[in-house]
Amino acid sequence: MFPLRDENPTFRRPLATFALIALNIAVWIFVQGMGNGATMAQSLCAYGLIPGELFGLAPLNTAIPLGEGLSCVLDGNTSHLTLLTHMFMHGGWFHIIGNLWFLWVFGDNVEDAMGWLRFIAFYLICGLAAAGAQILSDPGAAVPMVGASGAIGGVMGAYARLYPRAHVIVLIFLGFFVTTVSVPALAMLGYWFVIQIAGGLPTLQGAGGGVAFWAHVGGFAAGFLLVKLIYQPAYLNQHLSLSLRRSARYRL
Repeated sequence: MFPLRDENPTFRRPLATFALIALNIAVWIFVQGMGNGATMAQSLCAYGLIPGELFGLAPLNTAIPLGEGLSCVLDGNTSHLTLLTHMFMHGGWFHIIGNLWFLWVFGDNVEDAMGWLRFIAFYLICGLAAAGAQILSDPGAAVPMVGASGAIGGVMGAYARLYPRAHVIVLIFLGFFVTTVSVPALAMLGYWFVIQIAGGLPTLQGAGGGVAFWAHVGGFAAGFLLVKLIYQPAYLNQHLSLSLRRSARYRL
């Protein structure tokens, strides 16, 4: 299931969501060269999160292949700031487009219940929790971890907690048949969460790789649990009242 949009209006402009999307795009263009060769590789090596190097568990001077003849050499000079910077790096066009689309669909409504400043803090906290979960799954990993999906997983967990009955229009692929259906947010996001756990289990046995499933799981769980400590009840009530008024108007 791929979300196209939700049927959940907002009360305030999602300024933080816009800013996070713009920042990710700016980093993709000006830091990662839109995925161009050596510039892309340099960004992954410098700003990606490499747990094995960060915690001294991977052998120094190891060359980690990145494709197209490019590699990262683990020299031990990585910074703890990569716990933050990795959230704004991406591995390709589909990676960044997919992540930012999910942020756009779900971020505005979560921000609407928090306000922009709390939302930014919440987003970063979820990103750190996601990184922690991925590190725990494989502390010695020597492949750069990049992407906003852990933090966005937190946004999705918060959405599931705040708006479980809001409907999401999703695209469903059934072989050659493609259709759209409207499903409750809890069903769509719960399905996504289960898929991440199922994808992550084989990696605990050393199989698979390439997708940070446990970052997705950790981010979602953190968002689901923490949102009740960070959201503003008055904002959420405003939001829900607006939703009820609009629903009543449509029924008339």
